[in-house]
Amino acid sequence: MNIKILIVAGMCVSTGAYAGGYRVALQGQNALGMGHTGVAVTESAETVFFNPAGMSFLESNMSVVAGATLIDGVTKYQNHESNVAAETDNPIGTPVNFYITKKLAEDASVGIGLYTPYGNTVEWEKDWAGSHLVNKIELKTIYIQPTLSVKVNDKLSIGWGPTYVTGDVEFNRNLSSAISDANGDRANVTVNAEGIDAWGFNAGLLAQPVEKLSIGVSYRSKVELKARDEKADFESIPATMEGGFFDTTFDADLVLPAELTVGVSYKFNSAIMFAFDMNRTYWGEYENLDLQFNNAAGESFNPRNYEDANIYRIGVQYSINNDLIVRAGAYLDQSPIRDGYYTPETARNDSIGYTAGASYNVTNNMALDFSLLILTFDEFNGSYDHVSDPSSSITTFGGDYKSSVAAVGFGLNYNY
Repeated sequence: MNIKILIVAGMCVSTGAYAGGYRVALQGQNALGMGHTGVAVTESAETVFFNPAGMSFLESNMSVVAGATLIDGVTKYQNHESNVAAETDNPIGTPVNFYITKKLAEDASVGIGLYTPYGNTVEWEKDWAGSHLVNKIELKTIYIQPTLSVKVNDKLSIGWGPTYVTGDVEFNRNLSSAISDANGDRANVTVNAEGIDAWGFNAGLLAQPVEKLSIGVSYRSKVELKARDEKADFESIPATMEGGFFDTTFDADLVLPAELTVGVSYKFNSAIMFAFDMNRTYWGEYENLDLQFNNAAGESFNPRNYEDANIYRIGVQYSINNDLIVRAGAYLDQSPIRDGYYTPETARNDSIGYTAGASYNVTNNMALDFSLLILTFDEFNGSYDHVSDPSSSITTFGGDYKSSVAAVGFGLNYNY
């Protein structure tokens, strides 16, 4: 029996986590408190990620930032026609970030960043209605970015850094909603890829035409992840299919698209700063995901057909006194998913994030940072119209989805 298996590949959740499923931007506590603005802000070593050009505008000789965030997210599914419902039971996610910068000279700085933008697990109830699409996804990635920034003159700087990406992914789904072994357990497959790596880069430009105004531009390149000869484990296969659906390996390619961010910040006075960013993610590059299995499953073609999408961010910072700074912000995140392409791990529409944060100076050189994010999604009806279920003629899966995310972050900021 030659069955083409549709797998919404485990690596695909990286696209969902980044700008499809839950785009929870958590690369810095100070930035997150201000609506995740940062491309034109030069307050700390977080600029390594947000705009490498900003490093040479930092006042301190050395800046060190470390942080971690606790994420709690849930997605609920309901189909009123079939009267079925389910929701995810996800463990708490804990992405981390670490940045350090050092002045080489008055007009040049170096830095390095380590961050984990895709570190979540999405787990649905066992044998739920969409188990033929996804049961569980667990993704762990590490980004390492050495960076250089140079001032062209007193009002303009440039920055650049290569980005090394490495990660592991595990993904499980049922082969079908109807194929089971003699014990009644549904046939399923788990794909596991470890140590996948790739290279990209982050470049930026920062201008300060007047003392209070900063204008920033940052470009993050496309990254292509290529899985080769990774593990595919087939379980609970009926006896009539065991000859073809044995444990094997698979190949897959995934494109993480480029993104461009432009923004401004303005300091009204020594206490109040305003920032605005616009991010354009080129998701149009993500058209499909093909997988090649080395058994009877053969080749699987999985259309995605995403479209480019924008994020609009706004934030404000207020220094109450020399020891306490408070922040607030919001952002609108447009979904890149077209109608007919909503899969259960990326079933989301446009969202609005509300943020708050604070920094408390423990000493003249060290501050404790805090952030809070509430990410809201309106309930909507969506479907994936490209299902390949060998046990039936069903080609679509859909229903009503409702998602929510809350995140609390903690950090340490040290300057001297």
